[in-house]
Amino acid sequence: MPRLWNDTIETHRRAVRGATLDATSALVAEHGLLAVTMSKIAEKTGIGRATLYKYFPDVEAILLAWHERQITSHLEHLAAVRDQAGDPRERLEAVLAAYARISHQHHGGELAALLHQGEHVAQAQGQLTDMIRDLLVEGVEIGVTRGDIPPEELASYCLHALAAARGLPSQAAICRLVALTLTGLRP
Repeated sequence: MPRLWNDTIETHRRAVRGATLDATSALVAEHGLLAVTMSKIAEKTGIGRATLYKYFPDVEAILLAWHERQITSHLEHLAAVRDQAGDPRERLEAVLAAYARISHQHHGGELAALLHQGEHVAQAQGQLTDMIRDLLVEGVEIGVTRGDIPPEELASYCLHALAAARGLPSQAAICRLVALTLTGLRP
């Protein structure tokens, strides 16, 4: 087949996949996880059920694909935040603050319990830990981050501390949590 035809088909597939993920997310938000069916997803997406089954075997597969897309988006956002900031201290602060805001936006619940079991979560957690560890190493090199604790342990400390942002009531509380976490990183 000509290249243009292949590109058009692939663009269509991506569009159907994206619309399916968006529709499923909206249905879960509206009706709860247990009320979502392949029929409702197909209807909301505007495609036939048979077409939907060509893309995904079941609702759980759709939810996992949606979650992978969300995680990838978050990691890309954190990398962009890191790359826009100045020196190592500013990069670390910017990434930790962005991570805390992401954590605050995403509360637990039945959907989180289902989705946080996948291998994609462990891989993303590893990438995030590596990103923060690398920023901590840069901070140690210029003397703004403590060097008496291995950077891997400090990265874990940061992630666990900032997970508390999920339950905080305001942006001001999130800022205080980030400041407190950064205080623990000083030499």
